[in-house]
Amino acid sequence: MEDKFIKDLALEQAVGHHHALGTSITLQVFGTTDDRIVQKTFDLIDHYEDLLTVNRDQSEVMDVNHAAGDHPVQVSSGTYDLIKLAVEKSRENFGFNALIGPVVKLWHIGFKGAHVPSDGQIKEKMRLTDPYNVELNDDNQSVFLTQKGMELDLGGIAKGWIADRIRDFWHAYGVNAGIINLGGNILLVGDSPKRPNGQWTIGVQDPKEPRGDNITSVMVPKCSAVTSGTYERYLVVNGKKYHHLIDPRTGYPVKTNLAGVTTFTKDSVEAEIECKRLFFAGHPIKGWHDNPDRIGAIFVYNDEHVEYDNFGNK
Repeated sequence: MEDKFIKDLALEQAVGHHHALGTSITLQVFGTTDDRIVQKTFDLIDHYEDLLTVNRDQSEVMDVNHAAGDHPVQVSSGTYDLIKLAVEKSRENFGFNALIGPVVKLWHIGFKGAHVPSDGQIKEKMRLTDPYNVELNDDNQSVFLTQKGMELDLGGIAKGWIADRIRDFWHAYGVNAGIINLGGNILLVGDSPKRPNGQWTIGVQDPKEPRGDNITSVMVPKCSAVTSGTYERYLVVNGKKYHHLIDPRTGYPVKTNLAGVTTFTKDSVEAEIECKRLFFAGHPIKGWHDNPDRIGAIFVYNDEHVEYDNFGNK
């Protein structure tokens, strides 16, 4: 009877598709066919995009950017918390930098007009990427970029943060199980209704095959899975390949033997951050998974060798 209940629950689901955050979004809520919660979630996503986007002229983050070198800008509490987290992580200098925007725009990899800039152009833009030139005021939740031309871009962690807010929203509505897929950023909510042990199956993209073809898969408890990889956006000039993941310490695409790394952590914003930490490291970090919120990581190298961190003997 219990197994039948689990199967029936797995069959009952509300599914919705949406385009926002520059990507295709899929939401699955198990245990119901009522899609009102899905539609409300899309409204929530659109709200956060309105606050955080740098792809339009107006948003709270763009207000901060427009005022660079001029004056501080007060933002809403959620935006402030995310900016503060992004700046703190940027100051750790492990590879993630929320101020790297001017350099990324210079390369423009993955978009029309992509090119290899000169050393001089890169050095000039690198002067605008120091996270210590951001002043945060906790008392009035204001942000000040102290140099003209500086730009804050939360794209590296915003999807993870938004996924965590969606999970909070779903919990408030009594959702026991579901999948939040923000363009490949996955957050598994609750236990899987498809298996008695509650585990979920997550596939890891094969970097040399079309999207959706996996090189491996793992069984995991409720968690978030995020991938950073070199294989989807790149530029080829004179036979040399330049991928889109710019190293904020050099201004050039990071040199690595990795095709991609996928992290599995309790919270999605942490998965975003730790994915970049491991990608820029280029290999597993000793003791990384000692943190109980970090379930494991999978490294896929350019030669298609796969390395598993904290996934037993796979």
